[in-house]
Amino acid sequence: MPKLKNDTLIRALLREPTPYTPIWLMRQAGRYLPEYNQTRARAGNFLALCKNPALATEVTLQPLARYALDAAIVFSDILTIPDAMGLGLYFAEGEGPKFERPLREEWEIRDLSVPDPEYHLAYVLDTVRQVRRALAGSVPLIGFAGSPFTLACYMVEGQSGSDFATVKKMLYERPDLLHHILSINATAVTAYLNAQIEAGAQTVMVFDTWGGVLSHAAFHQFSLAYTARVIAGLKREHEGARVPSIVFTKGGGAWLESIAAIGCDALGLDWTVDIGTARARIGARVALQGNLDPAVLLAPPQAIQREAGAILERYGHGSGHVFNLGHGISQHTPPEHVSALIEAVRGLSGSYH
Repeated sequence: MPKLKNDTLIRALLREPTPYTPIWLMRQAGRYLPEYNQTRARAGNFLALCKNPALATEVTLQPLARYALDAAIVFSDILTIPDAMGLGLYFAEGEGPKFERPLREEWEIRDLSVPDPEYHLAYVLDTVRQVRRALAGSVPLIGFAGSPFTLACYMVEGQSGSDFATVKKMLYERPDLLHHILSINATAVTAYLNAQIEAGAQTVMVFDTWGGVLSHAAFHQFSLAYTARVIAGLKREHEGARVPSIVFTKGGGAWLESIAAIGCDALGLDWTVDIGTARARIGARVALQGNLDPAVLLAPPQAIQREAGAILERYGHGSGHVFNLGHGISQHTPPEHVSALIEAVRGLSGSYH
């Protein structure tokens, strides 16, 4: 594989010196881009797009053709693993993901097995390989998966946008069953991320989207413990290069010290956390990724520049910061506002390095 021409992201994640603060955006290939919508229409629907490596590669590369980003993130979905477990993923128009067969009965939970990524998730690995070849070393490729707990939320609830009553009831009433799901998920996520690394992902990210809905004790026992198991099982090196890991817990600002202690290289921050305070708390242990409120991108360019500048100033001088949003980009974002953000970060961040 060719040597990376732009390894700024990797160096920032490893807290090595960089000439500027690298930037990529969660959900950077998405519905705010007209070219994405055209490709998705050709695919037929979102899931068909995910499962077509040629088209998934196309949309992965679209934001890089338009913007000076410092990384590509493979186009996929966190729910590929439970789909591969046979739960029957589908997307209802305007309603988000749903499962035909959510886990409700004990026998269904006991029957759950770890999918073989090379067989059941070959389409994702094919996309990783194709993207990596197409990038030709221009920027690094990020692979990702949902956290064991976040996946369990969808697997038990059967859909997104819930109040998590079903999974929380299981947590308190039958913790043994939830631990069983989480244990299998942790093994599956670890195998899946390692397969992505083998296929060409140069850094990997764990999205713990719903860890923040838990109580303090439940977060540590049912979410963080299993994310830690994933991090402990990841390949740290591939092709002679370090493969950094990022953990992002939305709503996890109260637990930054605990998350930083699990052995990941970087923490993603949502927009409710002050990045300067976060750096003071854990910046000696991990790099930080974040954390602009995605709604800022709906405002005019001068507001975007002001808010981006404020985050850079709060982080301060030195390495270890990857600029990103505090969650995925809104589908209502004007594409030119993303250009304004990237130009602001490029223009302002050099003086901090």
